[in-house]
Amino acid sequence: MNPIELEWEHLKGDELVGQMFESESELGYQVTRGLEARGEGNGYHLEYVNQGAPKSSFT
Repeated sequence: MNPIELEWEHLKGDELVGQMFESESELGYQVTRGLEARGEGNGYHLEYVNQGAPKSSFT
């Protein structure tokens, strides 16, 4: 298991276990909160990247 998969397993087990979500956006919000909590607890600074839609090479 690579480090990202391991971190995801911890996030699910520590932050999201037993919760029900009304929508995908609520799940996304809770995942974000969990990442922030884990990052802060481990002394990491989190940055978010919004790549947006891929740009076509055709014009």
